[in-house]
Amino acid sequence: MSEFRSNIHATTRTQSQVARNRVLRNTYWLLTLSMIPTVIGAYLGLSLNLGAAMATSPGMSLILFFAGAFGLMFLVEKNKNNSMGVVFLLAFTFFMGIMLSRLLGFVLGFQNGTQLIMLAFGGTGAVFFAMASVASTTKRDFSHLQRFLFTGVVILIVAAVANVFLQIPALMLTVSVLAIAIFSAFLLVDLQRIINGGETNYITATLALYLSLYNIFSNLLALLGIFGGQE
Repeated sequence: MSEFRSNIHATTRTQSQVARNRVLRNTYWLLTLSMIPTVIGAYLGLSLNLGAAMATSPGMSLILFFAGAFGLMFLVEKNKNNSMGVVFLLAFTFFMGIMLSRLLGFVLGFQNGTQLIMLAFGGTGAVFFAMASVASTTKRDFSHLQRFLFTGVVILIVAAVANVFLQIPALMLTVSVLAIAIFSAFLLVDLQRIINGGETNYITATLALYLSLYNIFSNLLALLGIFGGQE
């Protein structure tokens, strides 16, 4: 009887591990795929010079960003258990690429703009691989950080919205530095949850990782543009 129970437990553990590996594999594939609409959206935004249009009306641009981003995220979550969830996720990443075009246009205005973008991309990749390595090797549970990090994100949003109108350089730098730190920690928490089987839906997992990577990249690029841009 004890041997029978041991076999059942072993089978259950194997099935659980297979399920976790499948979620992780599908998440990485979908995350990679989501970069394509982001690049297309950014290219379209640059081609149409949408950054200049957004700069003329920062208030309306902010409303458009929040309405589009949160609306599409709601649709992703509502359809996370069917194929439309993937469609809405890719639409979301396309929209975020368009929103990124303003920052890209600013950085590309520097002589070394292309190098700065590649450096920000490489830095974001380095953060991802570092967090993935920690999440897959450490036995420490980082899930307790979620509430603290969520509070930090709310404060960041309030500060970023305020600075759209205040235009205080020191506040912008502070927000960017804190955003990189907070979303790097979020990346660690989300990766560990996926690896340990706490997240069973790969669409939701992809959305969480994408948001962290997007914010790390955009804020790192903003800092590089400010401190490393060559006129």
